[in-house]
Amino acid sequence: MSFPRYPAYKDSGVAWLGDIPVHWGIGQSRRLFALRNERALNSDKQLTASQVHGVIYQDDFIRMEGRRVVEVIKGADILKHVEPNDFVISMRSFQGGIEWCQVRGCISSAYVMLAPCDRIHAPFFQYLLKSQSYIQALQTTSNLVRDGQALRYDNFTQVDLPLVPLPEQTQIAAFLDRETAKIDALVAEQRRLMALLKEKRQAVISHAVTRGLNPHAPMKPSGIEWLGDVPEHWVQSRIKYSLRGLIDTEHKTAPFFDDGEYLVVRTTNIKDGKLILEGGKYTNFDGYEEWTRRGKPVPGDIMFTREAPAGEACLVPEDVQLCMGQRTVLMQIDHDALDSLFALWSLYGGLASEFITILSQGSTVTHFNMSDISNIPIMLPSVDEQREIAGFLESELAKFDTLTTEAQRAIDLLQERRTALISAAVTGQIDVRGAVK
Repeated sequence: MSFPRYPAYKDSGVAWLGDIPVHWGIGQSRRLFALRNERALNSDKQLTASQVHGVIYQDDFIRMEGRRVVEVIKGADILKHVEPNDFVISMRSFQGGIEWCQVRGCISSAYVMLAPCDRIHAPFFQYLLKSQSYIQALQTTSNLVRDGQALRYDNFTQVDLPLVPLPEQTQIAAFLDRETAKIDALVAEQRRLMALLKEKRQAVISHAVTRGLNPHAPMKPSGIEWLGDVPEHWVQSRIKYSLRGLIDTEHKTAPFFDDGEYLVVRTTNIKDGKLILEGGKYTNFDGYEEWTRRGKPVPGDIMFTREAPAGEACLVPEDVQLCMGQRTVLMQIDHDALDSLFALWSLYGGLASEFITILSQGSTVTHFNMSDISNIPIMLPSVDEQREIAGFLESELAKFDTLTTEAQRAIDLLQERRTALISAAVTGQIDVRGAVK
């Protein structure tokens, strides 16, 4: 859907805004938002600023995210009071904009509280102060040389803001509420599709590596209640019996170099059976030689993560020279006993997957020792049947990957549309007054 532009425009004189509707004005941000610097009240509940959720109560954030946050217990006098409709400059506002608070409470004095004047409709500025065009303008006020450098009130006051008639602010905010809700619903549908694809993908892997491809094969009890029957001629084993070697890095990582040519495989490079090159770190020849003395990864071997997160795996490819990084393990495959692809997908399904899940329970940071890894259980048909199953999975999983990629592409396009729509509406590049019922 396309929206008309306003009948007439004028030069705003502000670089980040450009031309604005003729009846809009420009205001200094310090005249629209005052700096609030009040000590917390005894009755104030602690708040957390989040780019995803805005400014919400700390206990709500913990419940929604499932993780703890730092809570100020001693030295509560450094907490600052926040009023409903205040805006909060957080430590990451230069990345995600300024957060709107809809509740009363207190927050760390590391944050900056902005109290709006009576010409402000907070929902409109919720969109404007988190719009991409405004964030880019805010970024120009700080060179951000130091890692973690925070934006302050002085940065905020350097960016002039549009003066929009209050009724029109209300109309634009209502329009964006409605349109972004539609987009968010479509994104949610695509994410549900991706979750279903992931679930179905997992089921296909688990069935193939525990029951094979022949639905008429004679079966026998596995002796494992949840697994049920398995093909009669398959053997339950431990992965160590099908390896030439199992090598770890002794908790060390090769040194990184900007001009390095040899990939250092870290846990972040291994996900869902794939080697992820994006964000990779590289070492030089000396680092490569030093870190492959105990065993050089060769195509068909498996890289396995023992922590952060544990239980991910990928094949060593043919076209990338690499060495292991910290918290990774090299499984050297005995190809006379085990097909590499069958081994890889066995780690993601059936006995191995259940074993890894059980090992991961009851610990905030999962760490596998070498004994755990060597004893990962696996169901073994003949090598020829392993290869047949691996070929089937390669074909089937490619279909799931294609559908998942298409769903992710749809999400990316929807989010781009959402970002562009917000920026266009709050800067007056489109006239949405007629679209509000």
